[in-house]
Amino acid sequence: MAEEIGYATLTETSARIAHGEITAEAVTAALLERVAALEPKVGAWSHLCGLRAMEQAAALDAERARGILRGPLHGVPLGLKDLCDTVFAPSTAGTKIMAGRIPARNATIVDRLERAGAISLGKLKMTEGAYTSHHPEDPAPLNPWGADLWVGSSSTGSGAAVSAGMCFGAIGSDTGGSIRFPSATCNLTGMKPTWGRVSRAGVFPLADSLDHLGPMCRTPADAAAMLQVMAGADPADPTALVDPVPDYLAEIGAGLRGRVVGVDRAYVEAVEPDVAAALREMERALLDLGARVREVSLPPWERLVAGWIAMCSVETAHAHRATYPARKAEYGPALAQLIEEGLATTGARIAEIVTLRLDFCGGLRAMLRDCDMLLCPAMPVRIPTLAAMADYGAEPQRLLDILRYTAPFDFSGSPALTLPAGFDGAGAPVAMQLVGPHLSESALFAAGHAFQTITDHHARRPPGLG
Repeated sequence: MAEEIGYATLTETSARIAHGEITAEAVTAALLERVAALEPKVGAWSHLCGLRAMEQAAALDAERARGILRGPLHGVPLGLKDLCDTVFAPSTAGTKIMAGRIPARNATIVDRLERAGAISLGKLKMTEGAYTSHHPEDPAPLNPWGADLWVGSSSTGSGAAVSAGMCFGAIGSDTGGSIRFPSATCNLTGMKPTWGRVSRAGVFPLADSLDHLGPMCRTPADAAAMLQVMAGADPADPTALVDPVPDYLAEIGAGLRGRVVGVDRAYVEAVEPDVAAALREMERALLDLGARVREVSLPPWERLVAGWIAMCSVETAHAHRATYPARKAEYGPALAQLIEEGLATTGARIAEIVTLRLDFCGGLRAMLRDCDMLLCPAMPVRIPTLAAMADYGAEPQRLLDILRYTAPFDFSGSPALTLPAGFDGAGAPVAMQLVGPHLSESALFAAGHAFQTITDHHARRPPGLG
């Protein structure tokens, strides 16, 4: 029972709870049973809130018995990335310096999800400070699709837990690809929304001007249900957009007929054969769904991506100014190296990157006037092994190569939907992404939903977990 419940979709489970076919208590108990069985192998959670979750479930079942339903998240257990402040569990952002920290209030998105009826199953592991690597004292989660495969960065626990059927969705954050990488490596649907669409109040930053928060789920409908609640203006975050939040679920059936999908042939040519095959398959599928494909040219992006580490490093150094270098010995090597680079980066270098960023953003806006969305891979390569990723960490240029399809759209703040798009020769997931103009999440959800009505990549389960 725990396996079947764990691999149901969020929206299916919510509908069953609403119709009285199953209780939130039964769902939550089944997932906690699955966590108990799989967590020793996967290692996705930093803190479980089992007793509190069961109490939430009982209260939500009592509300339903009185005819009260809070919406499509009512009674659905979710996972919270550990950079989100919670008063009911430690909030450490994957660091040693914040071990045991209990903040005074919840992050805005935590309160919004719980007010909408979501159950907080616990806090999920993440890389230290949301950069590339886990703290040396904190083992990384294993990828349910293969223990030797990279699980992504930095929303590692979010990707592993949803993929393993331990929760129906999770919060991810994305500064250079950290919703999209673990969604791609774990065969999930992930939405990096428009920058500012989701409040960052109560969320520990990696780099404020690049940070995005969004849902990681099984389907676009699941992600739409979560984003519906997470998005919106917030007095606690002056950068949160005040634009009204559409009814994403109501619009998810809009389909692709008449939509124009842009493809930059030069941008997508430097990919491995399995990725190229999945790209061709998805392009054909979008055409079958009534879309038109138009060849476009992305504005120059290479020098901008080359500046991602420098830009991130300066903002990260600012975020850690209270504890670095004062507590330098408690930092892991990757995050410490990033902060050191930030402290050494000149204002002239940042001014250069800001200019490149402005030029790219303007060029992208112009390009997207000719199409509704851009199709490109999530990564240029098959999922790297852990050994290969260790080599990437020692060679910055190889890391930048991985970022070519993600970092440009963190700089631009564009919404990007990552979708399972096939499997490589070894049976590991391959993912594509659809990138749209600002605030085009509804169109991206509708496109992803249409794609998943004629494909079943997203329904495949990791082998060997049960």
